[in-house]
Amino acid sequence: MLLTNAKIYTMSAGVIESGFIFVKDGKIAKVGKMDELGGLTDEEEINLSGQSVYPGFVDAHTHMGLFENGLGIEGEDGNEYTDPTTPQLKAIDAVNPMDRSFREALLAGVTTVVTGPGSANPIGGQLLAMKTSGVCVDDMVIKPTVAVKFALGENPKMIYNDKNQPPMTRMATAAIIREQLNKAKRYLCDKTKAEESPSEYDWPEYDAKCEALIPLLRREIPAHIHAHRSDDIFTAIRIAKEFDIDYTIVHATEGHLIADRLKSERVNVLSGPILTDRSKPELANLSTKTPEILAKNDIMIGIITDHPETPIQYLPLCAAVAVREGMDEYEALRAITINPARICNITDRVGSISEGKDADLVVFNGSPFDVMKKPSLVICDGKIENKNM
Repeated sequence: MLLTNAKIYTMSAGVIESGFIFVKDGKIAKVGKMDELGGLTDEEEINLSGQSVYPGFVDAHTHMGLFENGLGIEGEDGNEYTDPTTPQLKAIDAVNPMDRSFREALLAGVTTVVTGPGSANPIGGQLLAMKTSGVCVDDMVIKPTVAVKFALGENPKMIYNDKNQPPMTRMATAAIIREQLNKAKRYLCDKTKAEESPSEYDWPEYDAKCEALIPLLRREIPAHIHAHRSDDIFTAIRIAKEFDIDYTIVHATEGHLIADRLKSERVNVLSGPILTDRSKPELANLSTKTPEILAKNDIMIGIITDHPETPIQYLPLCAAVAVREGMDEYEALRAITINPARICNITDRVGSISEGKDADLVVFNGSPFDVMKKPSLVICDGKIENKNM
């Protein structure tokens, strides 16, 4: 496939005013200015004169396929309410890619999502990065474990208060997280000793929870920590420092109130959802200006929908609202393309238009932030998913 005469927002090497993209075997084989095209041709050539091409949009925090559309408990697989620490749970085992939200995401140009457990448990499980095109999750995986999900604040309290068991306070939530991380540290230490000196030390009894946390303790994957209120954000930072783990703050609803501190801590933030109501006390200070304020403080942010909190197809609209509230338009584009890909360590596959990456592309005749516009073309893994040209 050869796309020609397009304005290309590469998101990694600036904007090409009039360029081409050559797609081969589902990958971007070549990208450049039209005067660099040379003799390159293809049977399937699409002239995009007057149109703009962007990388497929990326939403780095959703629960797609785990809380299914139009279903109750039958399609609710996002929270394991029986145990407050469940790091061994894998989103890949619960996602239903036949849920209609995946098709709605594609039609809106969202080609990559990170999905996984909700925030009922202090430690919820493993988050998955996947494409939105396909019928079998195994074929759609970009990275099977992007991060381990943690949750602070009201959600764990509400769930376990009804069960009359810990955690019923913020203190207990933090204590449960520390206890499990300390168990994992001891388990890793015992395992390392057994590996290095098998004649002196016995292998520890297998522990699925501790095994799941070893990559986190080794800084091979980060923690994604659900925290809305500023005090919960600071608790997340405190615990991450105690255990020397990489982390990203998810939501950061009060982030605009402590932006200077987040900047000094060099925190990455997955900001949102902003198209939602203040449905619980910790959302009292929700503001549509939060992405703009964080970005202006040089904090790397990804804008998120938290689907189904905000339906996934409105990710570009969330970014548009941030622009309306003062966010630079190019920064808003970065917040739904390259930034979330960087935060989730999947830039080798998605987030920008460059040679060797997956051919995930979305084309607009006009701005993607124009509420009256739909993509004129959506391509995922080099396959045309939607064409309105």
